[in-house]
Amino acid sequence: MVDDKEKNMKCLTFFLMLPETVKNRSKKSSKKTNTSSSSSGSKLPPVCYEIITLKTKKKKKMAADIFPRKKPANSSSTTVQQYHQQNLSNNNLIPAPNWQGLYPTIRERNAVMFNNDLMADVHFVVGPPGGTQRLPGHKYVLAVGSSVFHAMFYGELAEDKDEIRIPDVEPAAFLAMLKYIYCDEIDLAADTVLATLYAAKKYIVPHLARACVNFLETSLSAKNACVLLSQSCLFEEPDLTQRCWEVIDAQAELALKSEGFCDIDFQTLESILRRETLNAKEIVVFEAALNWAEVECQRQDLALSIENKRKVLGKALYLIRIPTMALDDFANGAAQSGVLTLNETNDIFLWYTAAKKPELQFVSKARKGLVPQRCHRFQSCAYRSNQWRYRGRCDSIQFAVDKRVFIAGFGLYGSSCGSAEYSAKIELKRQGVVLGQNLSKYFSDGSSNTFPVWFEYPVQIEPDTFYTASVVLDGNELSYFGQEGMTEVQCGKVTVQFQCSSDSTNGTGVQGGQIPELIFYA
Repeated sequence: MVDDKEKNMKCLTFFLMLPETVKNRSKKSSKKTNTSSSSSGSKLPPVCYEIITLKTKKKKKMAADIFPRKKPANSSSTTVQQYHQQNLSNNNLIPAPNWQGLYPTIRERNAVMFNNDLMADVHFVVGPPGGTQRLPGHKYVLAVGSSVFHAMFYGELAEDKDEIRIPDVEPAAFLAMLKYIYCDEIDLAADTVLATLYAAKKYIVPHLARACVNFLETSLSAKNACVLLSQSCLFEEPDLTQRCWEVIDAQAELALKSEGFCDIDFQTLESILRRETLNAKEIVVFEAALNWAEVECQRQDLALSIENKRKVLGKALYLIRIPTMALDDFANGAAQSGVLTLNETNDIFLWYTAAKKPELQFVSKARKGLVPQRCHRFQSCAYRSNQWRYRGRCDSIQFAVDKRVFIAGFGLYGSSCGSAEYSAKIELKRQGVVLGQNLSKYFSDGSSNTFPVWFEYPVQIEPDTFYTASVVLDGNELSYFGQEGMTEVQCGKVTVQFQCSSDSTNGTGVQGGQIPELIFYA
């Protein structure tokens, strides 16, 4: 039940819903309550949020201290940090006499009041029924930190209540927001950052909301991009939405195969299936949609039947570009899935083989995908007798970029003595940890052109960090090699820097050698 004081607030838009955990996804959503806003002028769709665990380290940021804190002689050893730790558990201690004199700044004195019953003039009962926590507050401090709290306590329609119920915010997220308001400290954790963003949006604490979005952007990967795409649309964060699309487009097959893909809502599913730049085979898109349908049947308490899978997919099924699949993928996959009707299956077979093609409800135009970019680091290439030979030794180079990219593979030189076949083991590492590798063969035609060798999936590369690109080539023929290498190359909007690698045992360095090209999506 929403507190009356929150209902009467003119300047706010509240969307109060009980949080839906992963364990309870199959349950129906609770009733949605919307109130209009006369001051903010924006609306958020009334939907539940989910707390998604991201595999990242805890990130902690502190506002700069104005003055160094000095303790008077013989003063208490209790510090602001100790109060923080005590108060996080609502384990309030009565401050020492004249505690105000221990802290020279107003920020430090306010911090002592964080989650402290001392002088508290309001209490919040936070969390859903069965998981509530009672937290103390100080109206003046809260009103200074949030226009919502100001309207709640000092606005025209303010009501004098000692206890306010907030069932739609997680206690940990509410505490994180209070810590920012009282202590000027941003303390975010991977398992609560989405809930904290929800609280920051609800109570209009923009700087905390921005910090949550930055945290999510740095935590983005193919495993969580689809879920964060759904959340970014809910929270109306276009920058985060764009970052999510960049990851989904470049690493589409990894994103579609992730567990998080099955947790998205129907609207997000449709937007992904419509995506023109999705860089994935259509059979992978089809299988991902069926996996989503299976989980959706469970959420709706429907039997796991082919009919129900098709029912929950609805018209989204026709967004899958089945006619663009390879014939083998269609014959061995989609045609035998049971999801298509007999007429649809026959028509698609005719589409592949007949001169006069039937009309289809499915989109029949292949996706454009992404066009890879090539960063060439040499200004010329050459060959000499008895050089360049491989014999299974490693050629390696280090590189760094100034913005996030996705390395799809390397461009490699071929034989300088006519056509030849090479075996190539390519590898990408960061601080000794292998991020991607692949073993394949390629055929060179004797020219000085480069020949692409691909990773199984594009590898996400973060900015301002050096990565090691390595290749072990095995071939009997002499090869071309690069000369006049550059330490910095501008490739479109991406700047790439190169430096020598200690892993290189076959002579490759910045000035010359192998691995002439990085192939990437940006």
